[in-house]
Amino acid sequence: MKRILAAVLASVFVLAGCSTGNDAVSQGSNFEFVAPGGKTDILYEGADRQPIPNLSGEDLMTEGKTISVADYAGQVVVINIWGQWCAPCRTEAPELEKLYLAHQDKGVQVLGLDVRDDDRSAPQDFVRNRQLTYPSIYDPPGRSLLQLSGYPRNVVPSTIILDKQQRVAAVYLRSILASDIEPVVQRLAAE
Repeated sequence: MKRILAAVLASVFVLAGCSTGNDAVSQGSNFEFVAPGGKTDILYEGADRQPIPNLSGEDLMTEGKTISVADYAGQVVVINIWGQWCAPCRTEAPELEKLYLAHQDKGVQVLGLDVRDDDRSAPQDFVRNRQLTYPSIYDPPGRSLLQLSGYPRNVVPSTIILDKQQRVAAVYLRSILASDIEPVVQRLAAE
């Protein structure tokens, strides 16, 4: 019995050893999300910024029209994951509109990503009632987020800020106010 247990443990350690280190697996160049120490505000600088996969989907307000992060190449893009059912999103959306209006002429684009809204009319009413002018991708199942390796799809609202090269510069796993992210957005717009 002890021999079997020792053999099993040795196998586990060998397999675990094969799965770590830089040369153990192919290292991609796309963004892979990790929340170090459970942080909710994560900033990336220099080489730590990785490109985001091209998130795209149907425009919430115009059926048949596709919106893509790539549409905003050369701009700072603030991607906000939201849903009309989300109480903090009701406060956050007008804040993002305020940020968008104040900085769009400096190359800043806000892009919503509406998730878990199976009936399209409810989030459309949400947008109209709050007079939001920035676009949103309509993605009820949140499939576009599957492209973001390790990103927690259940954290709504959350925000991802991209630099002008469409690399992830910041992630906020909480609701935000315009003042929370404005310094980051301004710095990225000036780069």
